[in-house]
Amino acid sequence: MRIVVCVKEVLDPDAVNNYALAGHLEIGEDGKSLTQTAIPRLMNGFDEQAVEAALRLRDAGVECQIGVVSVGPDPAANIKHAAALGADQIAAVPNAGPSPDYHLVAALLAAYVRSSGGADLVLCGRQASDDDQGVVPALVCEALGIPLVTNARAVEQVGTAFRITRVTPDGDEVVEAPAPVVVTVSNELGEPRYPTAARKIAARRMKPEIISPEALSLTDEDLRPRVVAQRQFVPTVQGSCEFLSGETPAELSQALVARLRQDGLIS
Repeated sequence: MRIVVCVKEVLDPDAVNNYALAGHLEIGEDGKSLTQTAIPRLMNGFDEQAVEAALRLRDAGVECQIGVVSVGPDPAANIKHAAALGADQIAAVPNAGPSPDYHLVAALLAAYVRSSGGADLVLCGRQASDDDQGVVPALVCEALGIPLVTNARAVEQVGTAFRITRVTPDGDEVVEAPAPVVVTVSNELGEPRYPTAARKIAARRMKPEIISPEALSLTDEDLRPRVVAQRQFVPTVQGSCEFLSGETPAELSQALVARLRQDGLIS
């Protein structure tokens, strides 16, 4: 069985939030991109859990080959981490243009899956931490003509099909889908594993396969972004905190109740 995991490199969301709260997050002259070069780039957290889902299938005794592919400006550094986690193959597709949208990224990922021999299971994170759109997996499954199951917290192989436990607002839902299928993985899967020192050293020697967009037999229309960013801005974050005074817990609770009544929050 072949599993392909699609991963994305993003700016560290914690660092971005810290910059924003401190008022130091700046947009470049183009009005679309951040200027900070000190913010580290790493694998999208949901995608890391998708890699973990693939590794858990192997741990459960499923004989499989795990490949990881990434599209981005410098995806090779990103997928080295996937190799350290236990991926058998790593591939990188450099950006086809300066600002690829999700249609272009999905076209590249789907073309890679087709050109590399297909896949029984395509795993993706449920969304990316930088844009939070979560539409690439749906576009990939549409391009490949296979089913999509979203928000998985567990993936199991059952014969030639997969049993997926989905997270829904009404509780868990268990579904089965025949291979091949695209599955998006949610954070309810649990914490991903850490790579061992030996695997990190081995990953440094593992060379990713670099595939140019032109080698994927895509048309100019396929490589044309359909959604183009016009402007990105940092919203003004305002907050206030009021401290209540009191010598004892009883006095503090009375002051809190009085303030809530004053604001009309309680009667």
